[in-house]
Amino acid sequence: MLNPSMFPFPKSYTPRWIVFLIDLSICTISISLAFLLRFNFKIPQNYYDALTFIIPLVLFIRSVTFLIFRTYAGIIRYSGAKDTERIFQVVISGSLILIVINLINFYLIKGAFIIPFSIIAIDFLATVFLMASFRLMTKILYQELYNPSKDKTDIIIYGAGQFSIITKRTLDRDAETKHKVIAFLDNNESMIGKALEGVTIYHTQSLESLLLKNQVEKLIIAKENIDPIEKQDIIEQCLQYNIKVLSVPDINTWINGELSFNQIKEIKIEDLLERPPIVLDINRIRKNLLNKSILVTGAAGSIGGEIVRQLIHFNPKKIILFDQAESPLYDMELDLQEKFNFYNFEIVIGNVADEYRVKRLFEVYKPSVVFHAAAYKHVPMMENNPTEALRTNILGTRIMADTSHDYKVEQFVMVSTDKAVNPTNVMGASKRIAEIYIQALNQVSKTNFITTRFGNVLGSNGSVIPRFKKQIDKGGPVTVTHPDVTRYFMTIPEACQLVLEAGAMSKGGEIFIFDMGKSVKIIDLAKKMIKLSGLTIGKDIQIKYTGLRPGEKLYEELLCDTENTIPTHHSKIMIAKVPYYNFEIVKEHIQDLIKLQKRHNNFDIVRKMKEIIPEFKSQNSVYEELDNEITLNEKRS
Repeated sequence: MLNPSMFPFPKSYTPRWIVFLIDLSICTISISLAFLLRFNFKIPQNYYDALTFIIPLVLFIRSVTFLIFRTYAGIIRYSGAKDTERIFQVVISGSLILIVINLINFYLIKGAFIIPFSIIAIDFLATVFLMASFRLMTKILYQELYNPSKDKTDIIIYGAGQFSIITKRTLDRDAETKHKVIAFLDNNESMIGKALEGVTIYHTQSLESLLLKNQVEKLIIAKENIDPIEKQDIIEQCLQYNIKVLSVPDINTWINGELSFNQIKEIKIEDLLERPPIVLDINRIRKNLLNKSILVTGAAGSIGGEIVRQLIHFNPKKIILFDQAESPLYDMELDLQEKFNFYNFEIVIGNVADEYRVKRLFEVYKPSVVFHAAAYKHVPMMENNPTEALRTNILGTRIMADTSHDYKVEQFVMVSTDKAVNPTNVMGASKRIAEIYIQALNQVSKTNFITTRFGNVLGSNGSVIPRFKKQIDKGGPVTVTHPDVTRYFMTIPEACQLVLEAGAMSKGGEIFIFDMGKSVKIIDLAKKMIKLSGLTIGKDIQIKYTGLRPGEKLYEELLCDTENTIPTHHSKIMIAKVPYYNFEIVKEHIQDLIKLQKRHNNFDIVRKMKEIIPEFKSQNSVYEELDNEITLNEKRS
């Protein structure tokens, strides 16, 4: 067994001058060996005498080329293909110089060659071989001493292309990774059974048998443009065997064009919910937004912030970021400037429910398009604070919409939620009332008022995903409200892309709903997140059921019972067929509701909401008694 004390391989890096001297020693051996081989180990006396001149000449030329190409500067224990390529370049450069000196001496000076060309050729081959071998052997010995094979865990790389080769070399280069690649996986039949850098390529169908035969710890997905369905299948299979899954990031994110082991990240739950990329009508969106001043409310939030980032690509004249959150707005400012190199924006701090502030904002910046994403979204919080849901979600939306109408804004797009459908909580009801108002206002305004309605967004503020992550990081328990709770999910970029597309296709007055795919059981989501973290449910971490929260329902809906949809040119966007409301009647109802704000009587506010939206039935809430009251009154009448 190798012991580090047996070999002079300190963990600190070898000084460059020592590497330089070792390379020159190799050159001395190479030129001597070249003469011995050329003359069958019997060097003629005239050449033997000339060695006292030839060897210093060769060493001088090699020294100059080594200094120019800096072959001594590489860290030997991390040598790779690039280092071998550099050795080849520097040695052939030196050999070419020797050839030129030979020719000059023959034709211009003595009429004889200093060194036979055959010796130059042998010296070139020997020098390249010995220098590359020295680096390779040093690397192998160092890795075996400080990171022995017996201590390494097995790893599988999914993919057998250039990405996969780079990934393996990255693992090999990093002596601290403690991993050994035992297999490549690919579904390309022509590659099955072949080897990449000494590692066999297996068919993807062989994954299960590989996992059973070996102590595999991790699988790295290193395949460009992998199909989301294919990716999900491989992750699901690994999760069954408690195998950690990692992924190689997009090449554009590599540091200085090179992949490092630290950039290979664990798969996120978002990858399991990933769908094929959305195809957008870029020209239609660009035409709708090009050279326009665009106001985004709630611009510091997860949805509003992503809308801003998406808008950058369509060359707006100016983007106005409006929010009351100071620190997140500052973060957005830095993000736009440093990451996107975008400066055509203004930061405005204020509240959408502050009518004077909003009117002043429109007066100064005169936006042509408004994306209204500002809202309170937490169901339990709004259930306990109906006054604030009324102030921000209803009054704030009315002020934004009325001001947009007064200042002749071309288009107003409101971001709504699936919780507005058959609402069971104050938050959903407040968003449904806001939908009704802007839809009714559209009938009497030249501004196109649009609603976009979608479900939960992965990673957004208030999403279950960040909460689960925090709980897992703390060691649990992971809390789920009910074993049967299901939700629709989409990613933040996906949702915001569809908002822009819906805005571009709108004629005004529509409620657009998005294809959210299949609903997902929250308990399944929690279990997969735990497994993706490499933990065992019941052993490393517990799952705890806490009961439904106030206003929460088991299943979310995208349409009311009385609604159906009209398809659009985009397969993921539909228009909800909803009843239309008379603007004057809606305006009067909402005005009466807003007057209740000053009294701060939660029951009076919720009672009026239920009057405006008859389908609003509270669940798991103190306001259920209002439903009983309404039912009783109906029976009496």
